Amino acid sequence: MSDTTLDPEDNKIIVLARSIRARNGAAEGAAVRDETGRTYSATNVALPSLRLSALQVAVAMAVSSGAESLEAAALVTAADGPAETDVLVVRDLGGERLLVAGPDGTLRQS
Repeated sequence: MSDTTLDPEDNKIIVLARSIRARNGAAEGAAVRDETGRTYSATNVALPSLRLSALQVAVAMAVSSGAESLEAAALVTAADGPAETDVLVVRDLGGERLLVAGPDGTLRQS
């Protein structure tokens, strides 16, 4: 699937996730869009005492900003796909659209 066949708003969250991943030199980048259209982007956290996936951080940012639901989520990773916990955290806020792209932005799963 190419960028031209994606909804522009879905493409935007993939670009945001890809950009933050590259900027921080992180293993994963994620972005989510809430019910009002606000977007939140994050990378994974890998500290000795705290480990969170990029999607967990992005969803937590959305929730702490008052989001009640998600329209869509995007994950950019070199891994084969999202971890089950990532799928669950997106579904916790009613998100059913989880886009997964490679580091080059190529969509692998929607």
